[in-house]
Amino acid sequence: QVQLVESGGGLVQPGGSLRLSCAASGFTFSSYAMSWYRQASGKEREFAATIAPAGGFTNYVNSVKGRFTISRDNAKKTVYLQMNNLKPEDTAVYYCNARGMGYYSGTDYWGNGTLVTVSS
Repeated sequence: QVQLVESGGGLVQPGGSLRLSCAASGFTFSSYAMSWYRQASGKEREFAATIAPAGGFTNYVNSVKGRFTISRDNAKKTVYLQMNNLKPEDTAVYYCNARGMGYYSGTDYWGNGTLVTVSS
């Protein structure tokens, strides 16, 4: 059974930091690109960050570049999102996504999300 379980969300003041985690199970984690998406209330889900299966390539939406860092530990089957200098506009539900590469192309999994609220 495929599972992506996000954790680490919460309430933080502007300028603060949070570290999100996404624990994966039920699929070949090291063959999947992992991404974080986010969805603010009343808005569409948007891409935030991605990391290649081996971790050698990362990409970010412009609004988080220089503040967020995505990383992964294939031995632990976990992907992380370190978020620094948080702003109120970062408030959203953050979702973990796994997208199959190569042999696993066409498979796509989502977690249930974790809420991040940036407010004073």
